Amino acid sequence: MRHGPRGRLVGFAYLAPALLFVLAFTAYPLVQMAWMSLHNWSLLSPPRFVGLANYERAFNDTQFWVSFRFTLLYTVLITPVLIIGGYALALLTAQNTVLRRVTRTVVFIPVVIGLGVSSLLWYWLFSTDFGLVNRALTDLGIADEPVLWLGVDAGVSNFAISASVVWKVIGFGMILFVAAIQAVPSDVVEAALVDGASHRQRVTRVILPLTLRTVLLVTLVSVIGSLLAFDQFYIMTAGQPGNETATSVFYIYLNSFPYLKLGYGAALSMILAFTILVFTVIQLLLTRRSHQ
Repeated sequence: MRHGPRGRLVGFAYLAPALLFVLAFTAYPLVQMAWMSLHNWSLLSPPRFVGLANYERAFNDTQFWVSFRFTLLYTVLITPVLIIGGYALALLTAQNTVLRRVTRTVVFIPVVIGLGVSSLLWYWLFSTDFGLVNRALTDLGIADEPVLWLGVDAGVSNFAISASVVWKVIGFGMILFVAAIQAVPSDVVEAALVDGASHRQRVTRVILPLTLRTVLLVTLVSVIGSLLAFDQFYIMTAGQPGNETATSVFYIYLNSFPYLKLGYGAALSMILAFTILVFTVIQLLLTRRSHQ
């Protein structure tokens, strides 16, 4: 292995495309967004430097914090469902039998469907007049009349959106969990079985600790996806009723584009980016502790 200057140059050459990608699509947009957040920036007038005024306005913006709290609540509620459900499905389908492979495929198929397409599909399923969900409820006698799933009651709307998200996303976590479970050495599991460990004990004391890093990673990805939720809420409820289902990204979109307040939208985006950074740091700390 080369350790001299030439070897370092070769290593840097291999790394250069990734560095250029990060600089072009992550670092530069982040710096540009931070710079925009310090300006009164509109598409209709030249930018005007205002310092931290946009951040001061953001901290006093009641509607933004309502949307931010709603996003956090949605994240807290949906994440355990995705993680526990995905892990349970992985435990049921980890072995490579024909039936389990088919089951994994069926559960994973919605992952490859675009989030916008998935949201439109569920918008149709929950339609009052034509949706199959209301048709099934009325045919089975569960509901006497069609349920107004979207845009009328915030609780009902959140349930409908959460159902669509679980159907769409749970397969992604399941596949990662299956890979982690299959990576657990079979002799370790067999040794626990020989020692008389029950299935529950093998899962909680052997498999789960050995796959904890994957669980933390999938949890972080799920949390980030929930904090950035936009498509499903925009398509299915458009923030209704009364902006009670408006997420942080939806509110940022409204300020940045329909209202043309790009500087203020950039400041809101920086606050959301900082929140995601906090969750990422927590995940890294927990992952480091799992190594000890």
